[in-house]
Amino acid sequence: MTTEHLTSPAAGPMPQSHYAKADGVEYHYHDIGSGQDTIFLHGGGPGCTAWSDFGPVAPYFERDRRCLLVDILQYGRSEKCRVTGPMWDFHAAKTVALMDELGVDRADFICNSWGGTIALNLAALHPDRVRSLVITGSMPVFYGPLAPLPERGHRGRTARDVYYGGEGPTREKMRQLITRLEWYDAERLPEETLDLRYQQSLEREERELAALSDSPRGEWQDLTEQLGKIEAPTLFMWGREDAFLTPDYPMMLARMVQRGNLHVMDHVSHHLQEERPGAYHAVVDGFLEAIDHR
Repeated sequence: MTTEHLTSPAAGPMPQSHYAKADGVEYHYHDIGSGQDTIFLHGGGPGCTAWSDFGPVAPYFERDRRCLLVDILQYGRSEKCRVTGPMWDFHAAKTVALMDELGVDRADFICNSWGGTIALNLAALHPDRVRSLVITGSMPVFYGPLAPLPERGHRGRTARDVYYGGEGPTREKMRQLITRLEWYDAERLPEETLDLRYQQSLEREERELAALSDSPRGEWQDLTEQLGKIEAPTLFMWGREDAFLTPDYPMMLARMVQRGNLHVMDHVSHHLQEERPGAYHAVVDGFLEAIDHR
């Protein structure tokens, strides 16, 4: 298969918005489809939201699943609260509170980057709430087979500072960020996706948080000890050309998790579910179906 045969569709019209108060904070989310409860948690790049990251692949999953696409706190239309204490513990606790509020006892989690690290920690701390994990391009530990990690594991943080620094956000800076770090083929980036991310990155509270760098995001955590506690079947989805870490890293993660699996996809970088949504769904759906029939 060559890149000329691949297309990357934009997310369609945004579904109805829903809001829920959970443990003192307000979440924004979309609730589409019906079936097994499935929570989608997006990445941490500038302007990322549940719909920007999962809109292209959501139509595949909503055919037979209840898809809860959640804007992580400090992103999208969710509350721009300050995170205190260990960051992944904070997000895990708030996500469980959201599940309680929505009446979700146990869910599959399909996640990208930042959201995947939240889900891994949630699964370690609350194993009874997680049926399975699909973790795409996440970095829960600070070391790897090719250590030291690029930019000491802070490549995403550096990119955010560059994007919001200098003259501030521009549409061209957003294009450069996405095509350098998140997408393999710049020609396949839909203009609608670029606009969605760029417009969200201009939101006042999001820009104010970015100007403070990491101070409002909580204390960074390494999840080495937590990974061994995860009981849920886990699939690590990785782009062969991931700009953050090579597939050696998720292979290490798959061995650290009791029931870890790894799939490496060609012609993609960090946002597999956007760049090749049909192929992404096919692999993930097969993994989830196998759990149903194990």
